[in-house]
Amino acid sequence: MVVGDASLDIDTLVIGAGPGGYVAAIRAAQLGQKVLCVDKANVGGVCLNVGCIPSKALISASHQYENALHAETFGIEISKPNVDWNKVQDFKNKIVSQLTGGVAGLLKANKVDYFNGEVMFINENEARVFNDAEAPRYRFKNCIIATGSRPIELKAFPYSGRIVSSTEALSLPEIPKSIVVIGGGYIGIELSQMYSNYGTQVTVIEGSDSILPGFDKDVSAVVAKKFKAKGANIITGAQAKSATQTDKDVTVTYTVGDKEESVTADYLLVTVGRRPNTDGELGLDLIGIEMTDRGLVKVDEFGRTNHKHIYAIGDIVPGLALAHKAMYEGRVAAEHIAGEASAVDYKAIPAVCFSDPEIGSVGISESEAKAQGLNVTVGKFNYGANGRAMSLNATEGFVKLIGDAETGLLLGAQIVGIEASNMIAELALAIEMGATVEDIALTIHAHPTLGEIVLDAAEMLLGHPIHAVAKKK
Repeated sequence: MVVGDASLDIDTLVIGAGPGGYVAAIRAAQLGQKVLCVDKANVGGVCLNVGCIPSKALISASHQYENALHAETFGIEISKPNVDWNKVQDFKNKIVSQLTGGVAGLLKANKVDYFNGEVMFINENEARVFNDAEAPRYRFKNCIIATGSRPIELKAFPYSGRIVSSTEALSLPEIPKSIVVIGGGYIGIELSQMYSNYGTQVTVIEGSDSILPGFDKDVSAVVAKKFKAKGANIITGAQAKSATQTDKDVTVTYTVGDKEESVTADYLLVTVGRRPNTDGELGLDLIGIEMTDRGLVKVDEFGRTNHKHIYAIGDIVPGLALAHKAMYEGRVAAEHIAGEASAVDYKAIPAVCFSDPEIGSVGISESEAKAQGLNVTVGKFNYGANGRAMSLNATEGFVKLIGDAETGLLLGAQIVGIEASNMIAELALAIEMGATVEDIALTIHAHPTLGEIVLDAAEMLLGHPIHAVAKKK
């Protein structure tokens, strides 16, 4: 335990040291609050330890390997590269260690007291924090709950042996020769494509009629096409039923329509969503925190629960389960506690998927616009006509902009292609500041860059494209 003051009275108790929790704790301390942050696991939460960061390290390493395999495309001849999986894991673990150590240092530098243990509410103003060594009791003026989420475990596929969650999939003892993935959402696709890059034979079983169901079908179709071209077997409209495993493999039985099938692989990865960490010994029911039927905490625009001095943020509240959303909500909660005029505004929350190619999305999609009966115009420009994309040998994908037909305001954007995760930031800013599509078209974009695709999509929407033939109206 590291506690700088022996007093049991604090201004703000932050439960959870993940992206939402540590941001909330640091911001609260910056605003003059005496803060205690508690987490039963490691600083950085799921994201830094067994989620966003380690998965992206493995994905980046897999791309390096794949690029080396196809270096001849650029006229470079090398001997066949080899993967040292232990060194790949070392690379991943080093990044995790650096970032979690950095967060711990930031907490200390901002004079946030940190306790490695669990929390149990005694009443709405007191809580006991405890671990194997001690169990001090604290009185708090305010509390921010940021306990995050965990992988959903299906009864038919309990996590053990060769049936793994996303957590175990990041640290398999070897690169599997084959893997079955139940769930074609962003986690399942990111991890399965990563292993595919290393040469693993992948089978994806998805219940919807397309993978990545959270994105428009024309976006997910680009990812599916490239994935299939690399040998993946993507089975949509399927329901996984059961699994049997030995010490060497696992066999999954599934149905497509009325037909029952089975597939055997080295491992089975189950990625069917995440469950909010609002149960257990925390005691939210004890203090009467109002919840939804899905176990999420009900909050207002400031992050406040029905107890106005107790806030909740991140994966345990309604909305997208995204680390950057949790960080944003953490800032809002800390600032509202300090009396600042801060409230959530979800108009421009970008969502990204580190698939191959990447996906970035913000605002409203074309399918959502049609479903809502909105009068919109759409501009779409392909990576294949961009010089920088050609020089990178990465011409799959497009940028699509959705504009209000009457006001010209940018309402949404979807990108599928290399660097989509970075390119979407420009469009999130445009929506946040109320920019029009014409504003984007009038902004000079450097040449030759991928960012020019955004400019070209804007000009396409406005009807005067330079690098494409305008469609006749």
